[in-house]
Amino acid sequence: MSLDLTALGDHIARDLSDAVLEQRLDRGELTLTVAGKTLPQVVKFLRDDPQCEFRLLLDICGVDWPKREKRFDVVYHFLSLSRNQRIRLKLSTDAQTPVPSLAHLHPGANWFEREAFDMYGIVFSEHPDLRRILTDYGFEGYPLRKDFPLTGFVELRYDDELKRVVYQPVQLVQEFRDFEFSSPWEGVRHGAPGEPPAGTDRRG
Repeated sequence: MSLDLTALGDHIARDLSDAVLEQRLDRGELTLTVAGKTLPQVVKFLRDDPQCEFRLLLDICGVDWPKREKRFDVVYHFLSLSRNQRIRLKLSTDAQTPVPSLAHLHPGANWFEREAFDMYGIVFSEHPDLRRILTDYGFEGYPLRKDFPLTGFVELRYDDELKRVVYQPVQLVQEFRDFEFSSPWEGVRHGAPGEPPAGTDRRG
């Protein structure tokens, strides 16, 4: 019989009192904040404990808080098929402190961790092949960090003279414009097909 999420959180926190820093139940979802170095211990417990059986790793993602000392949250989502329950783990780290890899416990973590490394620069210790997975090998910076410019640093184009693809600094043909849409008069001027233009009287 499955425990309800409150009882499940209490069960995990009781058995892993040295690892679980906080438990929170919000909108029917259980989130456990754990100490980074204890992550493999917690995940192994969630997988093997008969009252948990969270054997499916669904996702690993990052969250960037640039003004915080530990600027990154690393978030893990697990599913127990046998008990039809989900759980979320969260830990905090900085750009230098590595997070233990879960690839030896959940092989699917391999590519998830590579993506977090590629997009945020989060480092995972003892990862079997930690390298970029979505960007090019020579790419500079981490696109999902909040201090990464929207235009990027370089752009890619084919050079007819060199007969190859080249990188060059981003060149904008006009000044970058930031629309806040704080005014009803500043926004999309054309509505959807069949709709009158914005700002016109729709009553006829």
